[in-house]
Amino acid sequence: MCWAGTLFGLAWLVLILGALIYEGARGLTPAVFTEMTPPPGATGGLLNAIAGSLVMTVIGVVVGTPLGMLAGTYMAEYGRYSKLSMVVRFINDILLSAPSIVIGLFVYTVVVARVGHFSGIAGALALAVLVVPVVVRTTEDMLLLVPGPLREAAAALGLPRSHMLLRVAYRAAKSGIVTGVLLAVARVSGETAPLLFTSLNNQFWSTDLNAPLSSLPVVIFQFALSPYKDWQQLAWTGALLVTIAVLLLSITARALSSGGKHK
Repeated sequence: MCWAGTLFGLAWLVLILGALIYEGARGLTPAVFTEMTPPPGATGGLLNAIAGSLVMTVIGVVVGTPLGMLAGTYMAEYGRYSKLSMVVRFINDILLSAPSIVIGLFVYTVVVARVGHFSGIAGALALAVLVVPVVVRTTEDMLLLVPGPLREAAAALGLPRSHMLLRVAYRAAKSGIVTGVLLAVARVSGETAPLLFTSLNNQFWSTDLNAPLSSLPVVIFQFALSPYKDWQQLAWTGALLVTIAVLLLSITARALSSGGKHK
């Protein structure tokens, strides 16, 4: 029964990935990376969507990672048993399992509805909110795994706690923290629902973060639902690109995690 269950699950996985590779690879041409999303009946690519996704993902990670690391460091090193840490840990666990569409609605209410228009900034903030809980949990767990004698040795040498964190604890937990950041990037890179409520979409090339900005997941969602064959083909190709990116990030995170364990 175990073998049958495993083969049943793997068969569906192979079927899904096979269909994705077959359909997506057919439209994988240089135009995908050099041309903008086309109107119906015209040829085009996904350049503006890829660029928009990269910009919002980078901003979201840059904003969310420091906040997550600081919160995780406080809970692991300064207030491990404090009531504040317990409350933050409980809220963080809720955010980890919260549907991403709820985060999108929250940012829409706080940012988009107040300024009166969609924007790339709102999309990046939504992704940052999704990044924070992953980094918080990873940072706290990795710092808790650092042996106590390392901290005691640093204190015996006269190092202040801040220097001990930077020179001892962070170095020992570096691979695990980086792994958490990469997993957070892998999670937000394929999110569609938060961006539908925040950055919306833009058919043209745009560098204005205060205006609607295109993103690959939203373009895939809209093109896949369209009746136009050329748009559907671009949706398959975009889905293949997102899958490859997430796969590479997951492999890198697993390699870093395995390397940290061996050390």
